[in-house]
Amino acid sequence: MEMRSLVNTHGTMKIADARPTGKPKGAIIVLQEAFGLTDHIIGLTDRFADAGFRAVAPELFHRAADEAFSYDNFEPIMPVIQSMTAAEVSADLDATIAYLNDEGFGEGSIGTVGFCMGGSLSLFAGTRPGIAAAATFYGGGVATGRFGLLSLVELAPSLRCPWLGLYGDLDVSIPVEEVEALRVAASSAPVTTEIIRYPNAGHGFHCNDRPDHFNAEASADAWNRTVQFFEENLER
Repeated sequence: MEMRSLVNTHGTMKIADARPTGKPKGAIIVLQEAFGLTDHIIGLTDRFADAGFRAVAPELFHRAADEAFSYDNFEPIMPVIQSMTAAEVSADLDATIAYLNDEGFGEGSIGTVGFCMGGSLSLFAGTRPGIAAAATFYGGGVATGRFGLLSLVELAPSLRCPWLGLYGDLDVSIPVEEVEALRVAASSAPVTTEIIRYPNAGHGFHCNDRPDHFNAEASADAWNRTVQFFEENLER
């Protein structure tokens, strides 16, 4: 993995960029947690590269913060999240897609996967041009929109590409009822959609840097499903 810088209409944005050995199976944009471009998110680009994909993770907080935030203190993160706008998110997605286009990846070969805050943005990305598959790990904003975007329930019928949602039943911030409402909403999209629920997992179950949230069994299953999802839906 190496760090690069991209310039878009809103400034300069760092991205973590990991390359596989051999011909890539496609490219994956890894969208960060609410804590920023953490070591966990950066490490996932390497994991996807090991699985055969080119993987990049843009630093979406680049307008307000230079470093990732601690998992132990959410208070300083709130002003940064609350200041984000749909236009800024769209600009960062467009810049990242353009970067991958310049690297030889066409519209059918780029996917997104997001975690926590990034999970919400991954579904949003799936409603826009340029993305061939989108996956969401415990993305919030299901019933109430964030960043000036519609809620996920409102966005889901507009999905333009296959979408995979991965949620934990013990996630107190995303009730099961909302997840099931999202399942219904996504089923009306003109593409294949699926939601997998993990009965014994809560929010952040895939983050092995948070022992109090990590669920090894759910994490392994969700990871395998996500890799297979991209293998089936991205052009090589």
